[in-house]
Amino acid sequence: MRLGYFAMPLHPLGRTWAETLEEDRAAVVLADSLGFHDAFIGEHLTDRHENITNSLLFLATLIGDTRQIRLATGTTNLSQQHPVLVAANSAMFDHLSDGRFILGISPGALASDAEALGILDEDRNKIFAEAIDVILKIWELDPPYAIDLPDNRFTVSTATTLDRELGVGFLPKPLQQPRPEIVGTVVAPFSKGVIAMGRRDFHPLSANFLLPQWVATHWPNYVQGKETVGELADPADWRVARTVFVAEDAAVARAYGRDDEASPYRFYYSQMLKKMRKLGRLELFKTRRDQPDDEITLDYVLDSLVITGTPESVTEQILAFREQVGAFGELVYAGLDWVDPTLARRSMELMAQKVIPDVNAALGAEA
Repeated sequence: MRLGYFAMPLHPLGRTWAETLEEDRAAVVLADSLGFHDAFIGEHLTDRHENITNSLLFLATLIGDTRQIRLATGTTNLSQQHPVLVAANSAMFDHLSDGRFILGISPGALASDAEALGILDEDRNKIFAEAIDVILKIWELDPPYAIDLPDNRFTVSTATTLDRELGVGFLPKPLQQPRPEIVGTVVAPFSKGVIAMGRRDFHPLSANFLLPQWVATHWPNYVQGKETVGELADPADWRVARTVFVAEDAAVARAYGRDDEASPYRFYYSQMLKKMRKLGRLELFKTRRDQPDDEITLDYVLDSLVITGTPESVTEQILAFREQVGAFGELVYAGLDWVDPTLARRSMELMAQKVIPDVNAALGAEA
C-alpha cells in the first residue's frame, strides 16, 4: 500500500494568506522527504477557508523544493477554464516537473465559484465531460487539430494561422506519453462517474469524508467500467483518502484528533457538516437513507470518519477499514491546518515511518 497526501487546505480565519500558503507548501515538502508517493492539492476561487485558487500554480512553487513526490492537481476544475489552457499549462508543468505531474480533474463543486464566473446555471458536469475530451484530443493530435466533437461546445483549430516554418499554431504536448496519469475524485456513493473512469483508464480517488460503506461502492463500478472495454481493474490504481491523526500518546491523539475545541479535525468536520447540511447532502454521512438528520451530529461524524490513535491503533484501524472496503493501492492522508505544527509533522512522520510499513507487513503476512 502506497502513502499519498491530499489537501483541500481548510484554514480558520485570522491567519494571513501568506502564512497558510507557506504552511501548505511545508506539508508537501515534508511529505516528499518522508517518501509519500504523491500530493493532491485542491482549488477554490471564492472560499476564505479553502484558499488555494489554482492548484497548478501552487504546485509549480514546489517543483524545485521536492525531489520524488508526484505533484497532482486535486482537482483542476474543468468547468472553469478553457480546455486549451488546461492542456497547454498542464503539458508545460509536466516538463517543468520532469514527468512528476498527475492531472486530477472534476467539474468544480463550489457554487459560489460558478456564480462568480457566470456559469451558475450551466450544466457544469457536461462542460467537464466536454473539456476532458478536448484536452485528450489536443495531446493526441498534431496541428492544425480540427477538433470539433459532436455535442461539444469547444472547437479547437489552428488551421487559419498555422505556419510550420515559423513554428506557430502548435500546442504543447506533455512529457509523459501518451499522457500523464488522470485521477478523478469520487464524492458520491454508487458514483456512475467511476464507471466512465474505468472505461477511459482514469483512476479513482475516493473522498475522505465518505463513510466506509459508501467508499466500498466505488470499486465495483470501476471494475464494471474496465470490463466494458475488455480490461481488468487493478486495485493498485484505486486511491482512498482518509482523515488520520497519529501520536505516540493515545490521550494526545484523541484530544488533537477529535475532542479538543481547538482540534483542526473538529474544525474541518464542523465546516464540512455545515456545508453538506446547506447543500442538502447530509446523506453522505448517513448509514441509511431514512436516518434522521438530527442524528448527524459533529461527534457522530468525527467518530465515523476520523482515524486517530497511537501507531499501533491506527494500523489496526486502517486494516479494519480495508476489510470493509476491499483492497486498494494507496491510502491518501488528508492534510489539515497545522494548529500545532509539531504534532502535525509528527503525525505525518509516524504514518510514513511506522503505520504504513506495519500495514504492509500485516498484508504481506496475510498473503
